[in-house]
Amino acid sequence: MERFDAVLFDCDGVLVDSEGITNGVLRDMLQELGWTLSREECMRIFVGKAVKDERELIERRTGHALTEEWFVRFRERRNEGLVARVQAIPGAVEAVAALSERFQGRIACCSGADRFKVELQLRKCGLMDYFEGRVFSGHEMPRSKPFPDVYLAAMEPLGVRPERCAVVEDTVTGATAGVAAGATVFGYSPPEAGHDAPAALRAAGAVRVFTSMADLPGLLD
Repeated sequence: MERFDAVLFDCDGVLVDSEGITNGVLRDMLQELGWTLSREECMRIFVGKAVKDERELIERRTGHALTEEWFVRFRERRNEGLVARVQAIPGAVEAVAALSERFQGRIACCSGADRFKVELQLRKCGLMDYFEGRVFSGHEMPRSKPFPDVYLAAMEPLGVRPERCAVVEDTVTGATAGVAAGATVFGYSPPEAGHDAPAALRAAGAVRVFTSMADLPGLLD
């Protein structure tokens, strides 16, 4: 008997290698507002979080009120970068294909990002066919990660109980959301994530931390 009835995937950093692209655009736009950050600092502060949810922090550090026009420009520049350069995480397409077949389509993509971005990336990376009709955006929920809303929203149409769901996450924010939803969290932490990342995922509640998406199907046995 399977340990799980469904697998719920985060998108950025789990399925698609987008964090460096998005944060590069954000870092440039923050620089234009007067807040200078290194690549590492920007990633540490913003990875796993929706930019709109960090509005207060950005306004406080820059002294500028963020207008809707600023967010539109950010999304436009971000999308241009993603269209040009985003790629699937190594092994992700194969892992998703295997798990989609094994769980008879009971998989979903649950992201804190806006739907346009998520679906753009899934299409660009050859993953959309596996998640068609099962993409959930934190922007459309009452609360985004680290709250569990986006994961709970995915469980309902799949007809699965939280304790029978595996969640795959790469950030503390996302792992916290998965645990809060009552799911079992598996933390993806490739070597480039840094020495401290695995311990942080475990502290957030991940039951297992792994370094290659190729290993994921075997971990769910």
